[in-house]
Amino acid sequence: MRPRISVLLPVWNAAASLATCLHSIARQSEPDWECIVLDDGSTDDSLAVARAFADRDPRFRIEARAHEGIVPTLGAGAALCSAPVIARMDADDWMHRDRLALQLAALDRAPELAAVGCPVRIFPRRGLSEGRRRYEAWLNSLPDAGTIWRERFIECPIAHPTLAIRRERLLEVGYRDRGWPEDYDLILRLLRDGPCIGTLDRRLLGWRDQPNRLSRMDARYSLEQFMACRAWHLSRDFLTRSESYILWGHGRTGRALRKALALLGHHPSTIVEVHPRRIGKTIRNAAVIGPEDLPSKPSDPIVVSVAGARPRGEIRAAMLRMGFVEGERYVCAA
Repeated sequence: MRPRISVLLPVWNAAASLATCLHSIARQSEPDWECIVLDDGSTDDSLAVARAFADRDPRFRIEARAHEGIVPTLGAGAALCSAPVIARMDADDWMHRDRLALQLAALDRAPELAAVGCPVRIFPRRGLSEGRRRYEAWLNSLPDAGTIWRERFIECPIAHPTLAIRRERLLEVGYRDRGWPEDYDLILRLLRDGPCIGTLDRRLLGWRDQPNRLSRMDARYSLEQFMACRAWHLSRDFLTRSESYILWGHGRTGRALRKALALLGHHPSTIVEVHPRRIGKTIRNAAVIGPEDLPSKPSDPIVVSVAGARPRGEIRAAMLRMGFVEGERYVCAA
């Protein structure tokens, strides 16, 4: 009989943290699991650590592979998972003992969801940057599938190691290497179907922040590649029927997004700004207007591209007063 849930765990040179990770899986309150550990050609003792756990608990299945990188490893691992739900996990992290049970229960309650995540606790706290603290707070503030869907172009709205996804959907969509973050790419392709990823109201993953984490070392996780990913998905999601759009905000964030979208054939017809000296001018052939003039403009889709939750909140309030519905007339994209 196949297990209820498979844990998909790629490993590369993680011997220092792997035992803690595997122990947190072994002590899950949900007993009906398997863990597919794929060692991606580690040169440290990772494989030996994993095999020691498998010797004591046959629910751990170990696969030793030549080094290929994260995307091929995830693809191979997903194919090996036999349960109807696959839970992602990273070798640097640890999971609360109730994580698998609670995520299975959430998916059982909501058959319309393809996946669920959960809030996280980034550790160690000493030396944690303000940017990481803000990202953690933002992640943990997203309460439901609708909010996750609305916020999808701000940042990646699900910490990938928290994702529990229906196996059939993961195999259908698959991981791919486009030169940008494979996790954000997966999430945005899933969310193209609408609000299909939920979350729980408990922090169930300890997410390790360290200098040699892949997301810090690999160029595909740079800010430029995140923007390229965001723009590509905007082009095939919210902007799929329109080459022109209205851009609200032309600070550093808005300029970067405008340039990325231009490479994909999308150009702003109008730019909304609050700086008096810019209003009435043109930027790249786009007229600059104040927010009060927006209702009189053509019905191009509106992309709000400003950094910071407070300014976005103020713009959302203004959009509501104008009668514009988020997700229909406009989206926010940081």
